[in-house]
Amino acid sequence: MFYRSADALGVPVLYLHGIPTSSDDWVEFLARTGGIAPDLIGFGRSGKGGHLDFSLAGLTAFVEWFLAEVQVEQIKLVAHDWGVAVGLMLATRHPERIERLVLLNAPPLFDGFPWPRLVKWWRSPLLGEGLMGATTRGMLARTLRHGCVRPEAWTDERIATVWEQFDQGTQRAILRLVRSTNGEPAMPTPTPTPPTLILWGERDPWYPSALADAYAARLRSATIDRLSDAGHWPWLDRSDLLGRVATFLEE
Repeated sequence: MFYRSADALGVPVLYLHGIPTSSDDWVEFLARTGGIAPDLIGFGRSGKGGHLDFSLAGLTAFVEWFLAEVQVEQIKLVAHDWGVAVGLMLATRHPERIERLVLLNAPPLFDGFPWPRLVKWWRSPLLGEGLMGATTRGMLARTLRHGCVRPEAWTDERIATVWEQFDQGTQRAILRLVRSTNGEPAMPTPTPTPPTLILWGERDPWYPSALADAYAARLRSATIDRLSDAGHWPWLDRSDLLGRVATFLEE
């Protein structure tokens, strides 16, 4: 497995990435706040063997194991996209270990919101495998840049890294993860809920901003910051978000 770390004072921050990226998302955050950021199994530079459990429950179990390995008990949690699903399940299992939560542009983990078209295709047997296998570097680049208000934030270098990691193992992990939520009940909800900040790029082409309200309704003490000039990776469009996250974590 692979993870990044930076020295931090007090309770460390755990950063959980979404799909199809890795801990590379959090380099600037780690430099600002310190903490730890693993590549989830199936992603980045961590193990991708077909025998591994890439379901939501399996990724959560991996994070539990990872925290035990690095001997970290209490954490502050920052999560994006499908990392939010993993983070909320972790917080639901161990609410006493989570001091603060920051959630950014998360998928619809409850009824009332449709899945994005691409995720619907991924969730379909055979069709999902076909689409994954047919993905080219150009298609991946267009998709990533489509998720940002500033497409230039996805530099050729950044895209090259994601493409290098977008191998058969990661494609398999994505399919198993999105399919593992079929028939799931309501989203995992920690009780009690720690102080929570929801940052939502309102120009996300896949997850509507109304989802921010749905999450806030299920997470008591949640504050929403709506970002009208940001997309699915809001920190790529708004560099000042690093300071906003750091301030909240320090409160």
